[in-house]
Amino acid sequence: MAKLFYLSGLTAALFLAGCQAVNTTSGGAVGVDRQQYMFSMLSTSEVNQMYAQSYQQTLSEASQKGVLDKSSANARRVDAIAKRLIAQAPVFRPDAAQWAWDVNLIDNDDLNANCGPGGKIIVYSGLIEKLNLTDDELAAVMGHEIAHALREHSREAMSKAYGVQMASQIGSVLGVGQAGLGMANAGVEYLMTLPNSRGNENEADLIGLELAARAGYNPNASISLWQKMSKAGGGAPPEFMSTHPSSSTRMASLQAAIPKVMPLYEQAKGR
Repeated sequence: MAKLFYLSGLTAALFLAGCQAVNTTSGGAVGVDRQQYMFSMLSTSEVNQMYAQSYQQTLSEASQKGVLDKSSANARRVDAIAKRLIAQAPVFRPDAAQWAWDVNLIDNDDLNANCGPGGKIIVYSGLIEKLNLTDDELAAVMGHEIAHALREHSREAMSKAYGVQMASQIGSVLGVGQAGLGMANAGVEYLMTLPNSRGNENEADLIGLELAARAGYNPNASISLWQKMSKAGGGAPPEFMSTHPSSSTRMASLQAAIPKVMPLYEQAKGR
């Protein structure tokens, strides 16, 4: 047991030693200002390039299957909303103005959307159609996903994984067996990865809320969106064991932040 505690501590030490403390975005009106730790040998450009290759492969496969939607009314909606949200991204990080942003709609029943590193956005038609999303609600989803990219949550997760891998390799040398390594890795995951992942989701909710408000989309739509998502999702695992906040926790956090961004929404409407 002592070795397991030592290994967990070693993982944290290696993680911090190999990382740089950064803050990828400004806090904005919602006040997201958590300091992040990024593995120094894993640059933003490298992560963006890796994801761009995967993104292009996804689009290529969708095109071959005839499900890459470039011309429907929903495709036009997604494109228009993306342009308004992307225009606000430099408020949180100025270099986002130079990103090679791209947005696509895939005809698929999944209730899903994502924005990968470097601003590569995919929305699945099932999300729009099954939930009957309004433009405001769709902007809330897309703003949330864009926020993940702005905060470089993928690079942050990869940095943590590197720390676990380094400690596992050293643990093998120290004589900690595979079962012990598995327990240590699980402990590290729950102590480091999962809580931060829930925190990352909350950060994306808040920054996405502000992006949508600045783009002229009603912040209250974030509540109706998650109400729809909650009904569609049915039962959920206990929040402590999940990488995502429960719907009630998520909506409470958003509700508390709406007054902070409502003036931005009113200002945007007046333009």
